[in-house]
Amino acid sequence: MTLVLTSLSLCGQSLRSLKTSSKPLVLKAQGSFYVGGIADNQTFEQLGSFGPAGRISVNQMYVHYMVPKKTKGLPVVMIHGMTLTGKTWETTPDGRMGWEEYFVRKGYPVYVPDQVGRGRSGFNQAIFNDAKAGKTEANKLPPMWRFSDEASIPNFRIGTTEGKPNPDGKFPFDALNELSKQAVPDVSMGLPNPNPTYKALADLSAELGKTILMSHSQSGAYPIEAAYIKPDAVAAMIFVEPGRCPNGLKPEQLSVLSKIPTLIVFGDYLTQPTGVPHSWQTAYESCQKYTEEVKAAGGKAKMLYLPNSGIKGNSHMLMQDTNNQQIADLIIKWIQTI
Repeated sequence: MTLVLTSLSLCGQSLRSLKTSSKPLVLKAQGSFYVGGIADNQTFEQLGSFGPAGRISVNQMYVHYMVPKKTKGLPVVMIHGMTLTGKTWETTPDGRMGWEEYFVRKGYPVYVPDQVGRGRSGFNQAIFNDAKAGKTEANKLPPMWRFSDEASIPNFRIGTTEGKPNPDGKFPFDALNELSKQAVPDVSMGLPNPNPTYKALADLSAELGKTILMSHSQSGAYPIEAAYIKPDAVAAMIFVEPGRCPNGLKPEQLSVLSKIPTLIVFGDYLTQPTGVPHSWQTAYESCQKYTEEVKAAGGKAKMLYLPNSGIKGNSHMLMQDTNNQQIADLIIKWIQTI
């Protein structure tokens, strides 16, 4: 395993290695903004003992967007997973076009947030500085999660627990170090309950009129939580490799979810050991139950298990696999049916 990772560290991505399309990307608009957030008055110590006490903003969600010149579909909001940021959807680790750009080229406005507590959305540092100042107990601090490369390889189903790539795997294994660079400290366990990202997604969807919420991994159920807040703002939900799907839904929950078309997409190697206390086969089965519950309530829900369509070798990072455009086209084809 050490030899594999050492060799990868010699193959860093460079600007010259990016596979930029020869066709111009024509946009009506692009930019960024924040959704949500609250004002919080903090002490000198909570602010890091550098400047005076005062007010700051916390729990705001950063969003980057691109709107094509010719729009053919509803806005798509792409939500990243655990320890990652919106970079998930941008240029792939080996320099190919990511889903953010691909969907825009297909005529869909795309909005890519960083979850609250991640990336450019930042986090409320006061809880850590309070512990440093001795005002709270350090052992009660929330964890800052990170995945080692040794954990990512089997858990993301890029390869085996021995660190070897899957023989027919679609993830660009030689660019694993570039996926490693995408990870950031994840302090979501220290966020308020409910997670502020839920309402931020609901507010963003409402501001856009109607949206398609696309989640990945840890954020799998986020579109559901946003739909509970503002159901009329969510036109469809797409769960890409969700960590789990909710089961045993209440009638009032089903009354909301049965009105929102839902697509759930899984790749290959679901029974492969993950090396962490999580099973992708169990996640898949929970989503099968979810689709059954929604359909029984009169809703439209579909499971897309890629091997059943003859597409094998895909990892947990579908949007970064070498056939990512093929999978994107399947999703777009489904969107056109709703």
